[in-house]
Amino acid sequence: GGAGVVDERDADVLDGLPAVFRGLGDRWGEAAALSSLATRALYRGDLAELRRNAESAARLFTELGDQWGRLQSSEQLGILAEISGDHAAAARLHEEGVHSARELELWTQVSFRLSRQGRIALLTGDTALAAELHEGARRLAEEQSHRPALQFAEIGLALGARQDGDLEGAEARLRPWLEWNRRLGVDIGVALVQAQLGYVAELRGDAALAQARHRDGLAAARRSGDPRALALAIEGLAGAGSVAGAPGDRSAAAEPFGTAAALRESLGTPLPPAERYDVDRATARLRAALGDDAFTAAFDRGRSRPPEDQAERSSGGSRG
Repeated sequence: GGAGVVDERDADVLDGLPAVFRGLGDRWGEAAALSSLATRALYRGDLAELRRNAESAARLFTELGDQWGRLQSSEQLGILAEISGDHAAAARLHEEGVHSARELELWTQVSFRLSRQGRIALLTGDTALAAELHEGARRLAEEQSHRPALQFAEIGLALGARQDGDLEGAEARLRPWLEWNRRLGVDIGVALVQAQLGYVAELRGDAALAQARHRDGLAAARRSGDPRALALAIEGLAGAGSVAGAPGDRSAAAEPFGTAAALRESLGTPLPPAERYDVDRATARLRAALGDDAFTAAFDRGRSRPPEDQAERSSGGSRG
């Protein structure tokens, strides 16, 4: 989204800032510090801290009548609602965000929030609306010469293309952003783009390329420290292993799905139904190949395996 990454070197100082501002009677400073803590929690994948700080910041900004502050909080809470599968709440919060950003003439923020609306449209099955929203976001980002907003819109267009079966179009939109994130050393970006490129390869039936891309994404996810990115990479590798002709036995491909599911549950964010299509496609293949009992046994073994252990077992191979 539009929020920046908090420098980890400032973590200790940032943790204490809300109390400092509270002691000074500076409610706006307290709200801004809480909002920064919420942003940090989002990038760390700490959703409980995200909710706690974003809700507190939103309450203070609302009491102060600060529209800019409410804009930041509505983005954070909208992302949280999306992750939790509450698409109605996410849509409402992002609609409010678009309206506020337009009033404030913060056009980069308008672009980000249009893309957020586009993501919700994809998750609710309205691919035509999603394309319209993401294209509007893309045009605004280009007008503002804002590369992060442009990336966010382009990846949204790629997600829609993949859902519509346009694998060539999806890959063409994704590949430039893989190189951009590599060049800037943005591990979370590499992980998320490689996950999508890996799924494109899987849908083409190219197991080797899918595995190479997901392995590279897994390495980036581990470096990023984001547990949801790690779960996504583990799922992607397992999906690649489900493709006909992939090396290794099918039970070995089934185990990681259990590991990823347990990891997501430990974060309080199991995959909602609207986001299960990639996992469901692969697990259906594995159930057909193994039978229900063998698949369930492998899945349960995976649930008890620590995510880092599963990641270590899956790592290796070359870039795609």
